Amino acid sequence: MPKEKAQEGYPYPLGSTYDGKGVNFALFSINAQKVELCLFDETGINETARYEITESDNNIWHIYIPNLKPEQVYGYRVYGPYKPEEGHRFNPNKLLIDPYGKKLVGKLIWHKALFGYDVDSPERDMSFSTLDSAPYVPKSVVVADDYDWSDDVRPNHKFEETIVYETHLRGYTKLHPKVADSKRGRFAGFASKSVLRYLKWLGITAVEFLPIHAFFGNRHKKGFIKDNYWGYESFSFFAPEQRYSASHKLSEIKDTIKALHKQGIEVFLDVVYNHTGEGNQLGPTICYRGIDNASYYCLSKENKRYYYDSTGCGASFNLQNPYVLKLVMDSLRYWYEEMHVDGFRFDLATTLCRVNTEFKQECGFLYAMKQDPVLNKAKLIAEPWDIGYGGYQVGAFMSGWAEWNDKFRDVARRFWKGDEGQVAALASRVAGSSDAFNHTGRNIWSSVNFITAHDGFSLRDLVRYNHKHNLANNENNRDGSDSNWSWNSGVEGETDDALIIDNRVNRMKAMLSTLLLSFGTPMILAGDELCHTNMGNNNPYCQDNAITWINWEGINRIDREMAKFVRRVIKIRKKLGIFDRKKFFVGAPVDDKNIKDITWYTESGHEMTTAEWQDSKRKSLAYSVYNGKKYVFCILNAQSKDVSWQLPNIDKKMCWKLLLDSSDKFLTKVNTCSNQKVSVPAWSVLLFEIDK
Repeated sequence: MPKEKAQEGYPYPLGSTYDGKGVNFALFSINAQKVELCLFDETGINETARYEITESDNNIWHIYIPNLKPEQVYGYRVYGPYKPEEGHRFNPNKLLIDPYGKKLVGKLIWHKALFGYDVDSPERDMSFSTLDSAPYVPKSVVVADDYDWSDDVRPNHKFEETIVYETHLRGYTKLHPKVADSKRGRFAGFASKSVLRYLKWLGITAVEFLPIHAFFGNRHKKGFIKDNYWGYESFSFFAPEQRYSASHKLSEIKDTIKALHKQGIEVFLDVVYNHTGEGNQLGPTICYRGIDNASYYCLSKENKRYYYDSTGCGASFNLQNPYVLKLVMDSLRYWYEEMHVDGFRFDLATTLCRVNTEFKQECGFLYAMKQDPVLNKAKLIAEPWDIGYGGYQVGAFMSGWAEWNDKFRDVARRFWKGDEGQVAALASRVAGSSDAFNHTGRNIWSSVNFITAHDGFSLRDLVRYNHKHNLANNENNRDGSDSNWSWNSGVEGETDDALIIDNRVNRMKAMLSTLLLSFGTPMILAGDELCHTNMGNNNPYCQDNAITWINWEGINRIDREMAKFVRRVIKIRKKLGIFDRKKFFVGAPVDDKNIKDITWYTESGHEMTTAEWQDSKRKSLAYSVYNGKKYVFCILNAQSKDVSWQLPNIDKKMCWKLLLDSSDKFLTKVNTCSNQKVSVPAWSVLLFEIDK
């Protein structure tokens, strides 16, 4: 094979770096005994040169090859002991991608050569595979960062003003009639004018993409070949998923982010640093396992052949190792600085904070994030749980972090389902969940409130199904949660019954109103505003098809009205300027008018008493909020009948102006004087403000 004469190079930065004259390669491995750099032609099929890397400084193997240019394709072969019982799984027959590689070429082809062991051997992973995996794996590609960001301006919305829109990049535009076929399901499609105009029109401030890091697509599980649609099996934390690019250029992603910024919309990424697609001891060897298994993964203390796993995905990523922690931090900085991403949602964030298998706020990851001069500018959102011991940690993260609040989700669903005994819990969630988040200087936006997310029923399915319908996943309906707190309104699935349809629409609007008129950071699941259905599947992780894709051409009158309704409530939230507060409520007067910052009322017009809070039969409540400038009053009625409600008696000269009736059935005149009674429609949310 023809070769340029190699030079020593330098250990940092890690990955491949083009300097205008050649490329430096640097790879971390503590336990490797030998490393080879393999170069390929542009297709990634034909190997053109191979170099032994002889220099290793402080566990960084490095080499410099002159005259190489961007778009050079490469991979590594790493030698060392294959002793699973000691935690080592080196196998030079496996070509490995660069953990710091920013671009990939070639498909991952499911083949027995991907595994470090002989899959046909009765000894399973204790055996050793001599099959060459190079024909079946993607390769890394050298890139040059020459993108012009000079005209990009980050929206920099305050966290308290943020409205998150969680979406799947591919599924959002795959069926969009105004997106070119070649761009559907790609970054370029999401940057189309029709999509950008709609998002701007809707009023959200941030798009949160489900994982876009390169991940396993089709995979073998329980005898079936399935699509991993969601993408929670990353095998690279720098390189984007190839299927999401129409041009196969990094500039396409940057163009999309810049286009969203021009619309005033921030971009958040759902990132999965808690595990990788390599899985457990029976998983493939694509990257980290073959580079240094004992460093990158948490091994079982009892037997290093196996892994400690708090994720349910095979093996926890080992952020207690400083080099692995550095990889995660470098990845985050890359996406923030070079790709101009504005924030991150951390999947199973509890795993990232485990020290010797126990969650610790005093951990390397949280400390590193806190002191980082770049990342402390980004918006940080934790999914504050995993499946390990003590894994549920809602409210346990540091100041500066927001967290998914599943307590809000559950009580909001149960309240609008008509369950008893939910009023007190709902009040706490509407007010920002101070019981969980009001500590160590945290702000009220720390609670990311949501009713639906990618995982679980969509909003429409919450009101259409009592039970999950996951048979399409080929797991005999055993997968997915059974605790959905859903109610089908009387009929499972579709119906022509006008009363049931009316109930469903009213409850969807009421839930969305509750979400957007609560304190904290609201997160909307993309498609909920269009009444999207997953056909009762509450775990559609493997459904890369019409079950999950937004059906734009199927949007009907009710769907359009729902979108207009959501836009309207978002506009109300923004215009009032009362829901974007930072500090928690204290229940005390704000000024000399002797009006409390928040007050809870019954339908008789007086403040809730202890006995009334404890009344399990109660299915409605109201709150007033005063910030010294604005005074609003909100009623939530989850009863199946209209309720007569007396408005607070503030000043007889003042009138309450109706801003919102989620049911559109409010019959009282628009302006109602204080101390007057109004009829609150069943299954509705009413919002008033003082009209001076």
